[in-house]
Amino acid sequence: MPQQNQRAELHATIWGIANDLRGAIGGWDFKAYVLSSLFYRFISENTTAYFNRMLKAVGSDKSYADMSDNEAENARTQAIDEKGFFILPSQLFSNVAKSLDTNKEDTYKNLNERISTIFHEIEKSALGTPSEDDLKGLFTDFVVDSPQLGNTVLTRNKLLAKVFIRVAEMDLGEVDYDNNKIDAFGDTYEYLMKMYASEGGKSGGEQFTPQEVSEVLARLASYGNKNIRAVYDPACGSGSLLLKFAKIVPDRNSIKYFGQELVPTNYNLSRINMFLHNINFDKFDIQCGDTLLDPRHRHEEPFDAIVSNPPYSKKWDGDANPLLINDDRYSPAGILAPKSASDLAFTMHILKSLSESGTAAIVEFPGVLYRGGAEKKIRQYLVNNNFVDTVIQLPQNLFFGVSIATCIIVLRKSARPDNNILFVDASSQFVKNGNKNLLTPENQDAIVRAYAERKEVQYFTRLVSCQDVAANDYNLSVSSYVEQEDTREAIDILQVNADLETLCTEGNRLRNEINQLIKTL
Repeated sequence: MPQQNQRAELHATIWGIANDLRGAIGGWDFKAYVLSSLFYRFISENTTAYFNRMLKAVGSDKSYADMSDNEAENARTQAIDEKGFFILPSQLFSNVAKSLDTNKEDTYKNLNERISTIFHEIEKSALGTPSEDDLKGLFTDFVVDSPQLGNTVLTRNKLLAKVFIRVAEMDLGEVDYDNNKIDAFGDTYEYLMKMYASEGGKSGGEQFTPQEVSEVLARLASYGNKNIRAVYDPACGSGSLLLKFAKIVPDRNSIKYFGQELVPTNYNLSRINMFLHNINFDKFDIQCGDTLLDPRHRHEEPFDAIVSNPPYSKKWDGDANPLLINDDRYSPAGILAPKSASDLAFTMHILKSLSESGTAAIVEFPGVLYRGGAEKKIRQYLVNNNFVDTVIQLPQNLFFGVSIATCIIVLRKSARPDNNILFVDASSQFVKNGNKNLLTPENQDAIVRAYAERKEVQYFTRLVSCQDVAANDYNLSVSSYVEQEDTREAIDILQVNADLETLCTEGNRLRNEINQLIKTL
């Protein structure tokens, strides 16, 4: 089956699962069950493929899924060292799913206990090993006894069995774990996240950056840098921005992926996303916590590439915490971002985390480009030190739950041939896609090409010196520098006046004729 047809069929199946399960739990809340089941299937199949290669090497045509648990125990240590976890044959997703029949109560009456035990054993297998933190709590959101699933244990178990059976039925095609050809699992994850975000409104969109925006950010941050060894996102959400690098670099295993996320559910999703894209535990380090107050990757700095879509206008401690002004991330600007909007606090943190030759691409709320007060002083620091490389105005209505037009700020520390800032007005670079706007591959190429070429194009790009930006009160709004094309219909005033004069003359003639008729009557 052609890849596009297979993908369309897969998406239709996913939508069918959502419809089947609709009503028990809201779509955005229920994603944890579907995604965790998908993850469970992935690591089970990954484990089976891993052991089957070992069996084939010794001349056996037996499948790991058919082995006894006692036989498999002999390879536990090796599997944990190389894969980071261990799953017994009886615990494999395929063996659990094929034992279930929603028409036979005996097959699912103890499913809650069975699932809990298996998930606990998978996490337990990593205890005391380098992969412990990467596995810990991954199944936390899969709550088998949630009353939202049903009023009784049996009702809940039947619903969970239905999820497992439907996930098992997904046609993910042939998966080549050796060569990282696992687009089906990664695409399924991304489609699920997009689907749930579109239904979840604001609560869904907060942790999902549209894939086409992620693509642009990754291409900007990686442009001209062939030696990226570490990529970082301080507000990584579900991890999709980081994983774009796995698709655009020649060797995904040459990069290590670092991220931090405040919300525990999103933290779990980002780690699951890494595994689903076949990024091994030793190649990523995702931490849970408040990046602005408790950054977890200071010892790994600096990073060669940083991509991020931080929360917009999020409250933070700011000057209510007197220690923050002495933090080496914020102190260079001499002032803290306002308590009501942490946007530029994230920007300052990212700048500090960036290597001298690296590039950071950050989605920003538009207000930070022009607001006064503390934010103006932080912009002043960024502009005066020539850290702002490019500002790109994006189209409106790209993000779920956010209809406003956001922007991208590209930061660089390395000296450029000039002290100009490139302003790009990409507000018209989109096509309508349902009730959202979409950046097509052509739109993405146009943005990246403008960034790469750094040429002035009327109504699209303009190079402005840092001195001129300073003279304009350190305003970084693209509309302040790139002239908007006037698409209104041109009006010839002389012709309009001539037409009016003709109309008036004709009107006077008709009026005289009417007056003559009246006199005659």
